[in-house]
Parts: sequence; structure tokens; C-alpha cells
Amino acid sequence: MSVPLLAVDAFTAVPFRGNPAAVCLLDDAADDAWMQDLAAEMNLSETAFVTPRIDGFDLRWFTPTMEVELCGHATLAGAHALWETGRLGPKDRARFHTRMRGELAAVRDDSTFIALDFPAAPSTPIDEPAGLSAALGAPLTVVARNTLHHLVEVDDARTVRTLAPDFAALRAVDVAAVTVTAASDDPAYDFVSRYFAPRHGVDEDPVTGGAHCSLGPWWGARLGKTEVIGYQASRRGGVVRVRVRPGDPRVTLLGEAVTVWRGEVAA
Repeated sequence: MSVPLLAVDAFTAVPFRGNPAAVCLLDDAADDAWMQDLAAEMNLSETAFVTPRIDGFDLRWFTPTMEVELCGHATLAGAHALWETGRLGPKDRARFHTRMRGELAAVRDDSTFIALDFPAAPSTPIDEPAGLSAALGAPLTVVARNTLHHLVEVDDARTVRTLAPDFAALRAVDVAAVTVTAASDDPAYDFVSRYFAPRHGVDEDPVTGGAHCSLGPWWGARLGKTEVIGYQASRRGGVVRVRVRPGDPRVTLLGEAVTVWRGEVAA
């Protein structure tokens, strides 16, 4: 038996930019070990596994080394794949059921963007974990924690772009994943960021939807805005728009996606 498999670049409209995700479109639930092996074979930051059910789709995400509880770019890629393959009609809402983060949804807006309904992850300032600034290679002006990762601010956008973390040292710090951010020096964006998760098998994630669940509320409050635009300054680069509402436990992430190849995998 063969299963459709697509590679989709998320948070970009240009192939080979943004964040690549593999999307495996299953007919029935697959074995966990098989999904982990396929994710390792794909060797992308995440592979999404989408399985139909009466009231939508089950959705799970795997890095090359582990299952993760939330992934924005692979959810965007999964929704894009459902529309592109005709599993959903152009106006249909993609309703996803996840193991750890409840129900998520995706809709197409009036442009080329896909809107994701995700949980917000507001951050609380904390003391710096021992060794974090040394591992990242820059002084930190603010350190905060939320339900998904650590969030740190540095002096300026140039520092974000030029960071060269010591990933071996970062794995030894008591931090599972960290997003590093600063105000943008480009008027097209409100902030810039990068995301590092070596403990998850991903030294640097190119464009991270989940990080913007915290970056949106953080910069929205700082700038007094209900919609902010972030540029994730990895080598590939990508843009995430975030709509926030004060006190709302949800955020809307908006991004584009493009398919770069389609195939099938033996199952």
C-alpha cells in the first residue's frame, strides 16, 4: 500500500524559502514507530501526519527524533495539502484534533494567506537559566518563559541575525527550546526572531509558527497593536502575521504555503 506524501514550504509563497514540512496523508491511523521512522527519513524539522475522522482530521507532528505537542508550520502545510489534493473544498474549514493541544483550525482568507487558530502562549519574565546567554553567544536583555518555550530579547535585530549559538552548550542548558527576538530594523516588520531547539533534534527551525504564539502577544502588548508582523531571520527566512486580542487565549497566525514536490511512501 502507498500513502500520499507532499513536501510543502510554509510561511512563504516562494519555493525553497520558509519552513519545509513533509505532509503524510493517511487513510487510517499509523503505528507510532513507523511515523517516527518516516520523520527521521524525511529529516525535516517536522513531518505532519493527517488522518480523516468524522468531525475533521487527526493531526500529529514528529521531528526526526521525537513527537512534539504543537507545530505551526506543519499545520499550515497540512491544511494547504488538504485543499490542494481536493480532500477539502476551497471554502472548507480544516478542523484538526491533536493529542496535546486540543482542536486547531485553518481557513483560507480572501487572499493567498491561510489563517490558523492557535492557543496563545503569553510569557512571564524569569531569571536567566544558567549558561543560556553564553550558549547563545549574546547578552540577553529580557528572559521569559511560556508554556511552549523560553523567549529572550537581545539588543537589536542585527544581533538576532548574526547569532551563532554553541548547540552543544545549548543542549546542556535547562531550556528545551528558545526563541530569540528584537524589534525590527526593517519597517516592513514589527520584530525579528530566530528559534533554536537542539533538544528536539532541530538546532535551528527556519520559521516557527508555535514561536509566534508567544511572540504575537509579546510584541502586540509592547507596541499596542492587535496585528503584528514578524520576520524569522533564518537562512531560509519567512514571514508570520499574528492577530492578537488582549486577554484572548487564542491567536490567529497567518501565512502562505507552496508545494515543492508530491510523491508516495510505502506503508
